Amino acid sequence: MIHYSLRCEPAGHGFDGWFRSGTDFEAQAARGLLECPICGSADVAKALMRPAVSTSERAVAPLREGTAMVGAPPEMAEMVSRLQEMAREVRAKADYVGAGFADEARRIHYGEVEERQIYGEASNRDVHALLEEGIAAIPLPPLPEDKN
Repeated sequence: MIHYSLRCEPAGHGFDGWFRSGTDFEAQAARGLLECPICGSADVAKALMRPAVSTSERAVAPLREGTAMVGAPPEMAEMVSRLQEMAREVRAKADYVGAGFADEARRIHYGEVEERQIYGEASNRDVHALLEEGIAAIPLPPLPEDKN
C-alpha cells in the first residue's frame, strides 16, 4: 500500500489516500474515481509530501480503535472537529447499511446494485481488504452524540 497526500485543485483541500500502487492512483484519477471528501471535486492531484525521517525523538503510536487523546494541540482539536463534521454530513447524505458495509460496498463497486453513498459498520480488517480491492472506504470518527 502507498500513502499519498492529496489535494483538490479548485479549493486546495488536503486529504490522504491509500493505493495499491502508483499505477493504481493514476488509473483511479484518470477514471475520475477520486473525490475530495470536503467539497466533492473530482479534480484531485498528489500534494507535496514531507519525507518520513527517523529521529531520536520518541515516535507517537498511531491511534487505534478505542484510543483517545487528552491535551491535544489546538490544531489537532480543530482537525478532529472538522472530521466529525464530515462524518455528520456523510450520515446525513448516505444510506446506513449496518454490519453489511463491506459486502454492500463490494456489490456497489462491482455493479451488482445501484451506485450510492453508504456508511455502516466495518472492522479495520474489512476496510483494509476493501482498499486492497480498489474500493474506497474511509473509517469515520466516532461522534460525541454516539456515547450512551
